[in-house]
Amino acid sequence: MTDFTKAIASTDQPMATFKALEALVDKTIGVKLFTLMEVDNVRGVARRNYSNMPDAYATSGEKPIQDNSWTEQVQGRHETFVANSIEEIAAVFPDHELIQSLGCESCMNLPIVVNERVIGTLNCLHDAGHFTPERVGAAESLKQAGALAFLLEAYLKKEAN
Repeated sequence: MTDFTKAIASTDQPMATFKALEALVDKTIGVKLFTLMEVDNVRGVARRNYSNMPDAYATSGEKPIQDNSWTEQVQGRHETFVANSIEEIAAVFPDHELIQSLGCESCMNLPIVVNERVIGTLNCLHDAGHFTPERVGAAESLKQAGALAFLLEAYLKKEAN
C-alpha cells in the first residue's frame, strides 16, 4: 500500500490526501511551491484549496477565471502549462514578483480533467529551468492521484451537506 493510498484511507481529510499528493509530486518531479486550485466551471471561479506555503499563498477566497492564453491552453485544450523562466511566468501571472521572492522561477500547471472538464490544477513551482521534458513527461503520471484528491474533496463536501 502506497503512502498516497494510506492517506486516502485516513480520517484527516482532505488534508492528509493533499499532503500525500504533495509528497508524491515532490518525489516524482521535485517541487518547492505546490498548490492545488479547484475550478468551479459553472460559476467561472477558481479557489486554492491547498498550499505548502500558506503564508504566501493562502487557501481562502476565490478568483474569477481569466480569459487568456493560459486558460485556453490549460482549461480549453487540457494541456500542461510550462514556464521555465520568470519572464515566461510574468507573461501570464501578475504575482510573478511574489513567485520569484519565494525562490521559484519555473512553473508547471497540470490540468486535472474529469468528464471532459478541468476540475482543478496541480501547480508546481521550482528553480529556473527545472521542468525539463523528462519531468513534464513524468508529471503525467500524477494526474490520476490529482483527480482522486479533487474527487475526494468534492465527495466530502457533498457528505457534509
